[in-house]
Amino acid sequence: MTDTLIPGNMKGKGLPDKSYFRKGKSIAQTGRSKLQNQRAGLNNQILKAMRMRAGAENLLRASTNNKVREQVLLELSYVNSNLQVLKEELERLNISVEVYQHTEQTSSIPLIPLGLKETKDVDFTTPFKDFILEHYSEDGADYESELADLMDLRQACRTPSRDESGIDMLISYFQQLGFLENRFFPASRNMGVLFTWYDSFTGVPVSQPNIYLEKASILFNIGALYTQIGTRCNRQTKSGLEEAVTMFQKAAGALSYLKETFTHTPSYDMSPAMLGALIKMLLAEAHECHFEQTILSGVHNEFCTLAKVAQEAAKVSEIHTQVYNAMNQAPIKENVPYSWSVMVQVKAEHYKALAHYFVAIVLIEHQLGRHDDEDRQEKALSQLYDRIPEGLTAMNILKDKQQRTELGKAHLSKALVCHEEARRLANLCSQLKQIDVLQDILSAFHKRALLKFTQHQKEDDFMSLLVAQEILGKTDYKAEIITPPITRVKVIDLFQRLGPLSVFSAKQRWTAPRKVCLTLEDGDLGFVLKGDCPVQITSLDPLCPAAGVGVKEGDYIVAVEDRDCKWCSINEVMDMLRGIGEEGKEIKVTSIQDQTSSMHNKSATYSAGMQKTYSLVCLNMDDDKSAKTQKATKKLSFLSWGFRNNRQKAASTICLPTASGGKPDSSKLFLSPYNTLASDSAMY
Repeated sequence: MTDTLIPGNMKGKGLPDKSYFRKGKSIAQTGRSKLQNQRAGLNNQILKAMRMRAGAENLLRASTNNKVREQVLLELSYVNSNLQVLKEELERLNISVEVYQHTEQTSSIPLIPLGLKETKDVDFTTPFKDFILEHYSEDGADYESELADLMDLRQACRTPSRDESGIDMLISYFQQLGFLENRFFPASRNMGVLFTWYDSFTGVPVSQPNIYLEKASILFNIGALYTQIGTRCNRQTKSGLEEAVTMFQKAAGALSYLKETFTHTPSYDMSPAMLGALIKMLLAEAHECHFEQTILSGVHNEFCTLAKVAQEAAKVSEIHTQVYNAMNQAPIKENVPYSWSVMVQVKAEHYKALAHYFVAIVLIEHQLGRHDDEDRQEKALSQLYDRIPEGLTAMNILKDKQQRTELGKAHLSKALVCHEEARRLANLCSQLKQIDVLQDILSAFHKRALLKFTQHQKEDDFMSLLVAQEILGKTDYKAEIITPPITRVKVIDLFQRLGPLSVFSAKQRWTAPRKVCLTLEDGDLGFVLKGDCPVQITSLDPLCPAAGVGVKEGDYIVAVEDRDCKWCSINEVMDMLRGIGEEGKEIKVTSIQDQTSSMHNKSATYSAGMQKTYSLVCLNMDDDKSAKTQKATKKLSFLSWGFRNNRQKAASTICLPTASGGKPDSSKLFLSPYNTLASDSAMY
């Protein structure tokens, strides 16, 4: 199994086993998997119904027979009714929030998770094998293992585990798609790979031969999985609430990245308008979890503390109201599940009721005492309202017990109205009516407010004309988007054997690899090697044996004696080429058809003790200098020297010193190409 995703605890321990592509638990084991399986079945039924409707509409347009048209209209009516039932069933699955909640979640309003987008199977085998043979001139059958790993990874991404390992698997596949896009999807060609994904809300399928649809859908599922992890957190503990806040912020970050990166997605659930509304909803849920964290250990029964909590609750209500308004905008309203918009509206009313309830407690049960800080309480009370009720001042309310009690009862009355509205909305929606946890929580908070109101109710209360003002929302917390950690997961290109992606990509056109036999002439090969991974031939002597057997300027060496060297460094290739005898050595070279592509910047001259600058010319070196500081004076290239009629090599390629001139100066030597074989580099 190819090591496409390396966990931290496996580095240096070899490849992972075949169980590494982790899936979620089987369908029979988890309710979430059952829902996902039902979603897949509904998507298939919706697809069939839409095909039937399209066929019936085509027949209706083509037919002129009245009897046939009547039958087609009847069939269309049936298909449309069936399609509406299927979409309602899909909406029921989308609001099955209790399945995603923590098992101990009995005292918190359920959070809304996003369902994973469903897809159809994709077979990469035939198109990729054909492209490997045609474009890379390699046998596609040699890459069956990589193709199998790719399809296994994609299949596993359809049912990821609901934890960080599931997120890592989706991110790893997303990164693999980036490699695939550069390897196999040229801009000017249709690869024949059809990606089909279903709309998460309507079940409508979208099919395109475009890898961007695949990448966008995986990003959506990363955000959806973050929401499912967030709803699973135990919100009865501080650590669980902190994790939930983080998960919803990361989910919003994934959808925000999707919105900014893929602006023309064909599926409406990934449209900018819909994603904007979903991001607002996820940040609202993060804020909701933060508020629950504030009151988790109980609210200190103190004036300023209660006033602050009231403003926090009012802020949560305000944010959910904004989300509801965004969901009510066309065309979002027609696509987002109706139960979601109702749930958001219920939360807005519920937290508004809590804000008024806490203010009522502040006013009724906390009378100003001699040891209380009047200025602090006056400031806290004045900040609760946009404007204080007419005829009243903050200090008068604090000092006048009757005014405080009357205003407190007005807030209790307002809290009751909001609680009743929340319950009414929840009962009007058939899906929300079936969520027992939600109904129990709304009922409990309503009873608490009603009990407190009854305790302070008097017979002449109906004569009071005082109306409670809206509470101003205020918070020190700001739910911020957290960018998904795409680069955190380290993956290896599944098809790395094709060569470095910077050179061997779908954008470049290559000739088929050519076998040539390299031989020496006067101890020289007649060209310069340049670059790393792969090594490139440059400064080719047009009169050398290599040029005679078909080597061209700018060729890349891809194999030496059947050993693949696309990923080899220049030193490794030089090691392979050492020891060329009379029979020569066979190499494979390939030529890029687009010569305007960028050349490697890295080049070096093979020479003992020098930095990696490789050249095939003589060097004049100072032996008395250290290896790191030696400088070489390069003689003129053979391109600058004339050639003799007998095709004798130019002086620049003559590397062996002669003895006729006497003993050479020990400080300045012309080095033989084989005098440096024991060093880190050598010259040919």
